[in-house]
Amino acid sequence: MGQYQWNWGIILEEVYGTGEYYYQWLITGLGWTVATALSAWVIALILGSLIGTVRTMPNKWLAGLATAYVELFRNIPLIVQLFLWFFVLPEVLPEQMGTWMKQDMPMPEFITAVIGLGLFTSARVAEQVRTGIMALPRGQRYAGQALGFTLGQTYRYVLLPMAFRIVIPPLTSEFMNVFKNSAVALAIGVTELTFQMRQITGEYAPGNPIEVMTMVSVIYLIMAFSVNRLMAFIERRTQVPGYISGGSK
Repeated sequence: MGQYQWNWGIILEEVYGTGEYYYQWLITGLGWTVATALSAWVIALILGSLIGTVRTMPNKWLAGLATAYVELFRNIPLIVQLFLWFFVLPEVLPEQMGTWMKQDMPMPEFITAVIGLGLFTSARVAEQVRTGIMALPRGQRYAGQALGFTLGQTYRYVLLPMAFRIVIPPLTSEFMNVFKNSAVALAIGVTELTFQMRQITGEYAPGNPIEVMTMVSVIYLIMAFSVNRLMAFIERRTQVPGYISGGSK
C-alpha cells in the first residue's frame, strides 16, 4: 500500500486514444444516472400510489391483485428483473414485436432500466402508501362518507392528503434508493455512473482505481444528501400543525 502511486488529478487527464477526458465520462455517467433514477421514480410514485391505495379498498379481489403485484415485484431481485425485461421478454413476445424491441426500439437499455427500476420501486412505494393510509384513524374515512363523499372522493380529499404527509420520511429513503439502485442498470449496458467507473478503472486507468472510486462515491453521497434535503423541505412545507406525522415528535 505504501508503494501506491496516488494521482488525484487523473480525472483531469485525457483518455488515451479517445480525445476525451475522464471527467467528461463521469459527467456523462452522472447524467444517465439522474435520468434513469428520476424517470423510474415518476413511474414508481404514480404506480405505487395507485397500487397502495387499491390495497386498502374494501373490494377483496382488487386488493388481492394489488397485493400479488407488490409481492411479485418486491421479492424478485432487481438485477433478475432487468435481465427478464431485457433478454427474456423479447423472446416470448410475438416475433414482430420482439424484433422491434431488440432492433428498432430507441434506447432499449435505458427504457428497460427505467421500466424495471420503476416497477421494482413501485412495489416498495405501494407498501409505504398502504401503511400510511392504514395508520389514519378510521373516523376520517367515516367522516368523509358521512359528508356524502363517494369512496373515490374520500380517498382523494380526506385520506390520501393526510397519508402522504405521514409517508414522506420513508418515501425519502425510497427516493434515495432509486439513485443507488440505478447502478444495477450497468448489467444491461446503461452507461451510468458505475458503468463509467468500471470502464475507467478496468480498461483505461487500472493503476488509479482508488481515486476514481472515491470520486464516484462522493458523487453518490452528494446526490443522496441532495435528495434528503429536498424531501426534508417538502416535509416541512406539507406538515399539518398539531398532527404527528412520520419523523415528527
